[in-house]
Amino acid sequence: MPELFSPIDLGAIHAPNRVLMAPLTRGRADRDAVPTPIMAKYYRQRASAGLIISEATGISREGLGWPYAPGLWSDEQVEAWRPVTQAVHEAGGRIVAQLWHMGRQVPASVSGMQPVSSSATRTPGQAHTYEGKRDFDTARALTLDEMPRLLDDYAHATRNALAAGFDGVQIHAANGFLIDLVLRDGANHRDDRYGGSPENRIRLLREVTERVASVAGADRTGVRLSPNGDSQGVDDSDPHAVFVPAARALSEIGIAFLELREPGPDGTFGRTDVPRLSPAIREAFAGPLVLNSDYDSAEAAQRVLDAGTADAISFGRTFLANPDLPERLREGAPLNAGNPRTWYSQGPEGYIDYPALERVDA
Repeated sequence: MPELFSPIDLGAIHAPNRVLMAPLTRGRADRDAVPTPIMAKYYRQRASAGLIISEATGISREGLGWPYAPGLWSDEQVEAWRPVTQAVHEAGGRIVAQLWHMGRQVPASVSGMQPVSSSATRTPGQAHTYEGKRDFDTARALTLDEMPRLLDDYAHATRNALAAGFDGVQIHAANGFLIDLVLRDGANHRDDRYGGSPENRIRLLREVTERVASVAGADRTGVRLSPNGDSQGVDDSDPHAVFVPAARALSEIGIAFLELREPGPDGTFGRTDVPRLSPAIREAFAGPLVLNSDYDSAEAAQRVLDAGTADAISFGRTFLANPDLPERLREGAPLNAGNPRTWYSQGPEGYIDYPALERVDA
């Protein structure tokens, strides 16, 4: 079985280790979703990851509602991303852009328009806005006439990601955002070709992936799914019937890798008793499979690789406070404690000020 620190090919991307950096929203862009210079230092610090998956990045104004999150729909955003990808490459790293449409979780006060979803529903709880916490808005259902435009938005953002210097892209199809809202019957009440049967609900995922792959190449296209349990008010009555065929469809397209966010009953950020689907998805998906959620040690990650359940592990919150996480895991060094108060704040505190391991020359 592979070791956590052995190399792996994720499609066309050669990763020197299997410690991937999971996508982590940090809120350090500006109000126009333009990346800021501080982001280049943040990502450069973490370039020792086998692969960096960028923070979720909006494909359009319609699809981005998190305050100070970045986008990839404008020329200005592309130009501001270039120093970020250049910094990662100069440090010997690799980075892909995660393409994000938040669906019904986009507050109208942020985007200036009513949010869209698979059906006219509303996310429970409250949204994070520039004015503080606010109830989510009720979304309208996307019409069939809008689907081609949506695919165009994904293609446009993909072209922009490549122009900005990213090594590829990952489609965010998890966590209760737009594609997940179409996949799961808890939010999808449609009776057209995008609703009803699992085959219909997989359709948008397949179409988006094919369109993105036609621009970036399938070998530079990844996908993220969250197949088990509720995620931000989105769930499915029979996840096996949806996500195993979805994985098979992605395998047929030949994507570079598939990442699964799989919380368990003891999860620290979302928890569920719904069984993990990774064993069944492992059988359906022929490419590299990456698992995520609550991995915080080399031993825990290696056990999954030894079991043959996954080919790599993406680490999330442990990468926030430990820019040199692969080295710390390899050496069994202590991990820095993170500060949740600064996860989504602006400025350097809790962003680029976590220390790396100190070295003493022999």
